[in-house]
Amino acid sequence: MPWIDKDGCVGCGICVEECPVDAISMENGKAEMEMGKCIHCGTCHEVCPQEAVRHDGEKIPDEVKVNVKRTKEFMSACVKYLGDSKEGLKCLNRMTKYFNKQKTVAEKTLEELEKLKSDSK
Repeated sequence: MPWIDKDGCVGCGICVEECPVDAISMENGKAEMEMGKCIHCGTCHEVCPQEAVRHDGEKIPDEVKVNVKRTKEFMSACVKYLGDSKEGLKCLNRMTKYFNKQKTVAEKTLEELEKLKSDSK
């Protein structure tokens, strides 16, 4: 999913004008994307002269850090509220299952999208 690098955005408004679904607006002199409206067409990437419209793949390391931090917080809370250090490990195992499920959903979705490509030919 695209996102706007606020440091790179100069507020030219080209992306706002070119977005076919009005998913981008100007707020405080910078482009702001409303993800609920975005259809992932790539137009904003193509028209931004500053390359301020970025791809979410760049945020993977940050998302991993957030997930690990959140898991550690859950583990600590399980130990605190359930009174046993073993509960932290149980929580870790549950979070591992959760992320494995997310991985499976992503893999199966990608398989279905590949079928769409084949069906569209």
